Amino acid sequence: MSRRPFTFYEFFAGGGMARLGLGASWECRFANDFDTVKAATYRANFGGEDFREGDVFDLTAGDLPGRADLAWASSPCQDFSLAGGRAGLTGARSSALLGFWRLIEALNGEGRAPRMVVIENVTGLLTSRGGRDFEAVCRALGDEGYRFGALEIDAAHFLPQSRRRVFIVGAREDAAGFEGEGFEAPAVRMARERLPAELRRAWVHWAAPLPEGRNTNLAALLEADEAVVWRSDSETARLISLMDGRNREKVAAARAAGARRVGAVFRRVRAGGQRAEVRFDGVAGCLRTPRGGSSRQGLIVVEGDLVRSRLITPREAARLMGLPQSYVLPERTNAALHVAGDGVVVPVVRWLAETVLEPVLAGKRSGKSLAA
Repeated sequence: MSRRPFTFYEFFAGGGMARLGLGASWECRFANDFDTVKAATYRANFGGEDFREGDVFDLTAGDLPGRADLAWASSPCQDFSLAGGRAGLTGARSSALLGFWRLIEALNGEGRAPRMVVIENVTGLLTSRGGRDFEAVCRALGDEGYRFGALEIDAAHFLPQSRRRVFIVGAREDAAGFEGEGFEAPAVRMARERLPAELRRAWVHWAAPLPEGRNTNLAALLEADEAVVWRSDSETARLISLMDGRNREKVAAARAAGARRVGAVFRRVRAGGQRAEVRFDGVAGCLRTPRGGSSRQGLIVVEGDLVRSRLITPREAARLMGLPQSYVLPERTNAALHVAGDGVVVPVVRWLAETVLEPVLAGKRSGKSLAA
């Protein structure tokens, strides 16, 4: 007899990437996002039966059915990001996390608190406002009866995209048997050490092993050359002119190699001016949304004396997030890039589910089961 599926609520759901990563053994009870484009994308891929479009602050505990095993929150990250103003939990966007937590508190008051919680965000959450925001999140978890710990993982372990994110994982029940010698990133260790003693005592070192190395690179995920639009020679020359000497040397070395080399190119503002940076290590830089200014990542392809450049396509961005080819993207380019660049990487969610969430909920390591 098969066991019942794990159940979850998905907040700030975006295009449903956490849902995809959790997989077929999980059942969505409720999903929410306020963004119209993301909401339409979610419905296009999963239907709308469990989805509620709107502001998280407009939700009440009564909108959430039953008691879920997990509440997942990939809350807005702009105010924690190094690229943003670092306003933290006081910022207009990232304060949405407080709306989510208000629901958890209400559910707990009704005896329906999710058995586990995952709060996913950029690594800037660990240091935002000198660590005070991370401490506030940990204290909120502890006050509602959760033991907690954090994991920082780079998507580059799974896919050719450099994308570091922090996952704060809380569990209401006894975590004995599930903590151990799992890896701990330096940034997480320093954030933990900054916590007050009473919060450090509630910390769980989740015994999650580092994932095995990926077996693909950026070039393997690209469209065929004839299926994409390339920049003109003058536009490519302009792009290279924005590089400093070190980056131009990378292009020169790729030309000298003779064989086809694919590089990821992104633009940054340095010393008040725009600069282009390139990497030929088979990994793309972190995808962002089109609202990030120069965030639409480019590619440079070098084959001897032939040097071409172009922008990354929405489908390539989707592949870099681990989305299947069957995933329905918005038709407009910027909308599709917005959905992809503002999501969580699907294989990272699957790894977290396999190594932490499912073993804890099933009680596999300690022989215990969480209370019904």
